[in-house]
Amino acid sequence: MKLVQGFSKFSKEEKINFLVENYLNHFPEAKHILQQYLNDDIKLQRLHDEFIENTLTNFYLPFGVAPNFTINGQNYIIPMAIEESSVVAAASKAAKFWGERGGFKAEILGTEKVGQVHFLYHGNKDELEVFIQSIQDDFRMAVKPITKNMEKRGGGIQSIQLRTKTEDLEAYYQLHCTFQTKDAMGANFINSCLEELAKVLEDKAEKQLSSKLEVIMSILSNYVPNCTVKAKVACPVESLGKTKEEAQAYALKFIQAIQIAEIEPYRAVTHNKGIMNGIDAVVLATGNDFRAIEAGVHAFASRSGKYQSLTHAKIENGEFKFWIEVPLALGTVGGLTSLHPLVKLALALLQNPNAEELMKIVAVAGLAQNFGAVNSLVTTGIQQGHMKMHLMNILNQLDANTYEKEKAIEHFKSNTVTHSSVIEFFEKIRS
Repeated sequence: MKLVQGFSKFSKEEKINFLVENYLNHFPEAKHILQQYLNDDIKLQRLHDEFIENTLTNFYLPFGVAPNFTINGQNYIIPMAIEESSVVAAASKAAKFWGERGGFKAEILGTEKVGQVHFLYHGNKDELEVFIQSIQDDFRMAVKPITKNMEKRGGGIQSIQLRTKTEDLEAYYQLHCTFQTKDAMGANFINSCLEELAKVLEDKAEKQLSSKLEVIMSILSNYVPNCTVKAKVACPVESLGKTKEEAQAYALKFIQAIQIAEIEPYRAVTHNKGIMNGIDAVVLATGNDFRAIEAGVHAFASRSGKYQSLTHAKIENGEFKFWIEVPLALGTVGGLTSLHPLVKLALALLQNPNAEELMKIVAVAGLAQNFGAVNSLVTTGIQQGHMKMHLMNILNQLDANTYEKEKAIEHFKSNTVTHSSVIEFFEKIRS
């Protein structure tokens, strides 16, 4: 097929028609599907259209809630946007379990964010170091118009340091900059500051250095090992089971499962993916960038040189302790937080938290999700609960009516759910 010219200038109807005629002519329902997901509220649809380019329609995800979370003594109902079966149910179950045992505790360990100006310099390293120190005031003055309002809120640039990377790449250096962005995630703020710093760097270098300095790029980092939060739960070991022996055996098996994820990368990846089921769902519901969170979290899990579990567990002085430390650069102002109606609702549901409060809530959601998953793995197995939740997906694929769904749900309360067993039962009641 030939390349299309000026596609971005087409109206939405023209875009849809072009795709239907040239790429979806074998898919007769295409136009209807695209149109049925459009919002009848023209103003609301225009808002969604302008979030990205070449918008055709809306892509829906279920927006649910997990109730009964007690965090630092306060009760929450946590909004979650996710398509995967059993995530919300597992989080809710874990919230209730730990709510009866004192709830979750969470604390901020740091809120420092990072940005870098990457540049090449073939001259004398000592000369460069002296030069960077000599223009610190110039850097600060140049970004003053950008940082002024942020500084009023207690944020701004913390440090501007030279980092030498010439052993890894010839002539490669960085301005490694740290920031506080308060309740904003801060990507635009950080990138704007970095670009001003880069201009000063090149301008001053041309006048003061004996060798050429070339800026390659200026960009924030989504690796934020000093923007972290810790969430934890604890209870006497005996409260984990009906008998002391049962509770002890359960606690030891749970801890062993965590220890396996701490030393085995193949397990750790799936283990952490389960944590991110909880984290991503809340991050998405509150209008934050889940791709940035994912990238930073997995880098953090690899910071020792080996990919490891984000959660840890132990028995200490008769207490079972389970916790997570995770980097979360989140915002509650800017971006979609003041634009997307459901994001505004989600934040209102959480009682309009500031960025640090949201970090705690999100970390707790990840810990709860991980507890639910590991609990299933060391007891009934992961598939029993997951497949019961997946039952409705299978029934919808089979176009089951309300009566058939009710019969199937009742039947599989006491029978194992598999795709083939559902089909077999479905065909039986239909015949």
